[in-house]
Amino acid sequence: MLDIGGEITIDGIQYKAVKLLGRGKGGYSFLATANGKQCVLKQIHHEPCSYYSFGNKIEAELHDYGRLSQTGIRIPKMIAVDKDKEVIVKEYVDGPVLSDLIKSHQEVAAYIEQMRSMLPAIYGAGLNIDYYPTNFIIGRQDGLLYYIDYECNLYDPKWDFEHWGIKYWNGQEPIN
Repeated sequence: MLDIGGEITIDGIQYKAVKLLGRGKGGYSFLATANGKQCVLKQIHHEPCSYYSFGNKIEAELHDYGRLSQTGIRIPKMIAVDKDKEVIVKEYVDGPVLSDLIKSHQEVAAYIEQMRSMLPAIYGAGLNIDYYPTNFIIGRQDGLLYYIDYECNLYDPKWDFEHWGIKYWNGQEPIN
């Protein structure tokens, strides 16, 4: 398992984990460097999750990345993958995490509107994404909202933005 300061080689490129960015249902994400550039390493984990059922996590990530790429919404580019090591290398999007803005009571109405502008593409593909605010970054360079997770599921109105996600974005539900 990757750790801070750890190094891993994928496709002949050596990546060094610099900082833990977060832990999700599927893995740990680290800020990493390679050839003087920043990126994100996502190390898949197999820790139990009481509210979500996974099959093969690395294959699910690849499948979901493909589906999301076709929607045209803003997601970080997948740079590399090592299925055996269960590591994905993603483009790093520098900027604040939406959940931090919400927790500090900053105005997020513009980001709600950006999310709503992406919904036709998401729903049009028959999908939902994980609308939890920790999965979104505001790009420091462009001020745009990026979905940094690759998780997506078949559309179910119970889990769409207006029935589930918005409750966290507007502060009705607490963010952990």
